[in-house]
Amino acid sequence: MKQHSEIAMDKLSALLRPQFLVYVLGGVLSAAIDIGTMQMLLSRGLAPVAAASGGFLAGLLVNYAFHAKVTFGGRASAGSALRYGCVVAANYLLTIGIVALTDWMLHSALAGKLISLPVVAVNGYMLGKFWIFRQPA
Repeated sequence: MKQHSEIAMDKLSALLRPQFLVYVLGGVLSAAIDIGTMQMLLSRGLAPVAAASGGFLAGLLVNYAFHAKVTFGGRASAGSALRYGCVVAANYLLTIGIVALTDWMLHSALAGKLISLPVVAVNGYMLGKFWIFRQPA
């Protein structure tokens, strides 16, 4: 059984760690895993596309597990994994759409990518909180 001091520390910790910042931290960790895995696979002679795919998959798995356990404090499940996959696909399409639009309007794919990053982060967070990892009432 937890002591009053432990309960107070848990509550204080929850207040000091805004969930969206934890979400972003999970994204940074996943990106590091993605890039690190790709670089390791490249150094072992894997073709660039295969190495990039391996890195992407490793980062994706870490991202899902991190958000399931740390960001949203729930349990991973087949249902949440399926919903997560839908959000990844939607965010990919959103990114491609923004990149295509800015490339057409401004002749800059980079502008679209930079604009899409916060849009996709907020979209992913909101869908993660209220759909993917929603807690039953």
